[in-house]
Amino acid sequence: MKVSELAKACGVTPDTVRHYTKEGLITADKNPINGYHEYNRAALQRVKFIQQSRTLGFSLKQIAEILAEADKGDSPCPLVRELLEQKVPETKRKIAELQAHLAKMEAALATWATMADGTPNGHSICCLIEEWEQNQDSQGACCHGN
Repeated sequence: MKVSELAKACGVTPDTVRHYTKEGLITADKNPINGYHEYNRAALQRVKFIQQSRTLGFSLKQIAEILAEADKGDSPCPLVRELLEQKVPETKRKIAELQAHLAKMEAALATWATMADGTPNGHSICCLIEEWEQNQDSQGACCHGN
């Protein structure tokens, strides 16, 4: 298969296939006649494996480690479990941060609903951003209607 054929078969872009090749995650033989990279079924299987691994949140570096274990003939499953066990609490932390961020955004929008639009006056740029936390119960001092 050529780059474009492998990409189409896996639902990725040709640039993705080239990147995986450059990173050593997949290999290709060079056709001596035309110089094209040609990929076999093993490359197809590996690209699909990489895509599945990415959906679980593994980085390309981690995927390379997993593939290296398999290429040595060792089971990468213990490594996969260990990596995912580390990733779960990290992901939970990120979700909590995003939920806190979302709550802050929603609070800002609720406060801004009662504030007038302001015109920059040399002391402020946008009072909505500059004063929303201090003035959640009342309209900000810098907000003067247009």
